[in-house]
Amino acid sequence: MSPPSRRSRKRPSGPSPGASAAAGRIRIIGGTFRGRRLAVADVAGLRPTGERVRETLFNWLQPHLPGARCLDLFAGSGALGIEALSRGAAHVTFVEPEARARTVLDAALATLDAGPRGRTVRGTADAFLASSDTPFDLVFVDPPFDLACQADVLAALAAAHLAPDARVYVEAPTRQPWPETLPDGLELSRERAFGEVTARLIRKFRRDAPVDSRTIGTGTRGVA
Repeated sequence: MSPPSRRSRKRPSGPSPGASAAAGRIRIIGGTFRGRRLAVADVAGLRPTGERVRETLFNWLQPHLPGARCLDLFAGSGALGIEALSRGAAHVTFVEPEARARTVLDAALATLDAGPRGRTVRGTADAFLASSDTPFDLVFVDPPFDLACQADVLAALAAAHLAPDARVYVEAPTRQPWPETLPDGLELSRERAFGEVTARLIRKFRRDAPVDSRTIGTGTRGVA
C-alpha cells in the first residue's frame, strides 16, 4: 500500500460537513459521553468528522458497536473512536503520528475515564498495519484527503486485519474516484454523499453466509 506518512490532517482546507461551530472542540453526539465537549489539537489542517456525518455513520453502526474492538487508523482528534467508545465499543486503538494530537487525545480519554478502553499508538497507518496482526471488528479510515490512499488501506485491511463480519468506514472526497471492485471478501454496504464528502460503510462477508435479498445502493451484496 502507498505509505500515508504525512501529518494526519483530515483534509487540506475547509470544515467537515456538520462540523461544530465551536472552534477547537468536538461534541460527542450519542451514548454515555453524549454532550461532552473535548479539545481538538492545534494541528494545521486537522478537521474532525462533522456531526452530520457522525450521526449518519453511527446510526448505521449501532447494532455492531456493543463489545466491538475498533481501530481508528487516522485518529486526528479521535472523534470517531471516542464516539464508538461512548456507544458501547469494548476498545479502540487510535493510530496517530502527530505528537500534539496524541497528547490531546490521551487527555480526552483520561477526562472521560476511558483510558482502559482506549490506546493511542504513535506512527502512520502503513507502519501500524505492517507491524500488527490483530483482527478488528470495526475500522475507521478517514485519512488526509490529499493522500488519496483509501483503496490501498482497504486492500491492506482485507489481507490480514479484519475479524469475521467486520465493518470498515471510509470517508473520502466525493470527487475522488471510487474503485469499481473492492478487495476480495469486501462489499459496499452503505453509501451517502454529504456535499464534498462521501461516507461509505464496507462489510466483510463470509462466503458461506446466506445472502440477504435486500440491497442498499448500487453494487452491494447485502445489508449493514
